[in-house]
Amino acid sequence: MSLVPAGTAPRACDCSFCRAHGAAWISDAKARLVIRIHPPERLHRYRQGSEAAQFLLCGNCGVLVAVVFEEGDRRYAAVNAGCMDARDAFAPAVPASPQALAPDEKTARWRQLWIDDVRVVTA
Repeated sequence: MSLVPAGTAPRACDCSFCRAHGAAWISDAKARLVIRIHPPERLHRYRQGSEAAQFLLCGNCGVLVAVVFEEGDRRYAAVNAGCMDARDAFAPAVPASPQALAPDEKTARWRQLWIDDVRVVTA
């Protein structure tokens, strides 16, 4: 990512799933993200709410790593700041309430804010 942690405020989603996991999301629409999972069976996927997005969790430690939205051949994602080594360097989280958005507004917001060059590699 090209963002500087001290100047980046993660978005703390107010849905019950994100609150239960303490998730606060960061993304940069101009960034590239590669998530590597080894072995592949350690990747756990979960959908909730509208089921439009898929949460990626580490099957080894249970940490919520990312949220992914796929549309056609495009994959968008945001990363949970809490799973990053620099998690304490980020600006304080700001509240976000995607539940208040209509489904098409929600996906339009994801396309605008989330990383749009995403690969999930299982090896």
